[in-house]
Amino acid sequence: MVENARTITGIVLTEPGVVQLVDAVAPVPAAGEALLRMRFGGVCGSDLASYRGISAYVSYPRTLGHEFSAEVVEVGPNDHGIAPGMLVTALPYFNCGVCYPCRRGRINACTENQTMGVQREGAFSELFTMPIDRIYDGSGIDPRALALIEPFSISYHGVGRIPLGAEDRVLVFGAGAIGILAAVSAKSRGAQVYVTDISAVKVEAAVRDFGLDGGFVNDSSESLRANIERITGGDGFDATVEAVGLPAAFLACVEAASSGGHVVVIGVSKSSADFNATELQRKELTVVGSRAATRSDFDATMALVRDGHVDLGPLITREFSAEAMPQALENLDRNSGEITKLLIRF
Repeated sequence: MVENARTITGIVLTEPGVVQLVDAVAPVPAAGEALLRMRFGGVCGSDLASYRGISAYVSYPRTLGHEFSAEVVEVGPNDHGIAPGMLVTALPYFNCGVCYPCRRGRINACTENQTMGVQREGAFSELFTMPIDRIYDGSGIDPRALALIEPFSISYHGVGRIPLGAEDRVLVFGAGAIGILAAVSAKSRGAQVYVTDISAVKVEAAVRDFGLDGGFVNDSSESLRANIERITGGDGFDATVEAVGLPAAFLACVEAASSGGHVVVIGVSKSSADFNATELQRKELTVVGSRAATRSDFDATMALVRDGHVDLGPLITREFSAEAMPQALENLDRNSGEITKLLIRF
């Protein structure tokens, strides 16, 4: 039993650009909850956006963290097989249960969604609680890889929004973690997959480490058109994926897509895109958004990792201790073009 008077440390973003290690009282799990001890946490693009003050969703102050692996410290009897000592991860999205999407079973699109580390307190603390029915047994997955199941699920869900087969060519904009994992997800469905980014280092690493069909640096409209011609013979890509979170990347996705093609938007931006919507009609494009992930996405990505089909290890570019979190985010802010995934060790 953990004493509720014990002081623990959490990682709090108090305002844009300011990260503090804050003392708090150890939480006591309520009925239906488990007490977890953090092991590893992933820092994602949305965390960086929160740090930079450009997030579309975050409020301050906020305990960060929604990508994690943890150890079960305390849990009562349950029907989910969750037991003390188990290494786990969890679904970090909380839906309201009463809005229209929730009533229709589309809980990942809940109009009142609260994601840990964004709209509600996150997991980056020595100890935290989670509802038992959101917890997943790690099933022997390495704790570092287990901390990356959530972003893998985000990407897998996005790619799953469109039909893909062996004859399809896919271009993913963004060679960060979400973009790479979207490419891996498309590859797992049999498609030919290419990735593009403004960072040559990231493109090269993505193609080399994840068995993609190719990639190129996208530093101008001329470069994009030349590579569309080179790879597709001018036909365009059957599907394009926006995993950057910039209006320019969305416009490039529309340009790169073939007539009759699909565009998937995973990236999040606060800015607007000014474009001629007739292009959607002219090409008869299907444009879909993608938000969060579902239980089935977690199940699928955990199976791909557990069964050895996907190695998430090459995603991890740098690792910091929890005590060095302020320096870690500052480092990521300065070197985002070189860092694919930053991991925090607790």
